[in-house]
Amino acid sequence: MADFPSAGRFSREAWARNLAAYETIRTMPFNAELAAGTLSHERFRRYIVQDAHYLIGFGRALALAAAKAPHPDRIVQFARGAETAIVVERALHGGFLRDFGIDAETFAATPLSPACDHYVAWLMASAYAEPYEVVLGALLPCFWIYAEVGRDIFSRARPDNPYRAWIDTYAGEEFGAAVAAMIAATDEAADSASPALLGRMHAAYAHATRLEYGFWDGAYRDLAWPI
Repeated sequence: MADFPSAGRFSREAWARNLAAYETIRTMPFNAELAAGTLSHERFRRYIVQDAHYLIGFGRALALAAAKAPHPDRIVQFARGAETAIVVERALHGGFLRDFGIDAETFAATPLSPACDHYVAWLMASAYAEPYEVVLGALLPCFWIYAEVGRDIFSRARPDNPYRAWIDTYAGEEFGAAVAAMIAATDEAADSASPALLGRMHAAYAHATRLEYGFWDGAYRDLAWPI
């Protein structure tokens, strides 16, 4: 939170309401072992494959946010965000996929895990059906939590950490700027929202935060479909 001092009323309140959830995410086994460099390659492999699937849905949700945005600057912001999710971040994931020997056919044949499927389905449903303000509440945690987790891990990770590329990406200034822009857009939308709409924004933010935990936890525990 200290890294984004310009956060407005909504984002500060959303962060405070969900601080305990963030602390659980920050210290959960997946992220603790990622920071220590002891996370098994198999666990990280499961995570990175599912995250590459997730980014496709996330990019679509950002594109829908662009379509619903009330003025041109926000249309451009979210359209570029969709491009970044698909092109830039997938380039990072692509490097890891190659390292793990996962080709395009293997990736395409890997089904979405329950956690990934739930997150993508909920995010897409929100992006289609909810008003602009609620869509931003649903999208913000993925930006903000990744930035905070990335910076926290960066502060305690060894230089020879095998996941240094992941850490550097989410702790970096470029991603931080994208997060700050997302916070600003969400606060801007919240400023003119009714109390009822604000409540829906907070509910979307809290649910997305829970789904962030579920995504990492599912990869760590290899939670798959039972049938």
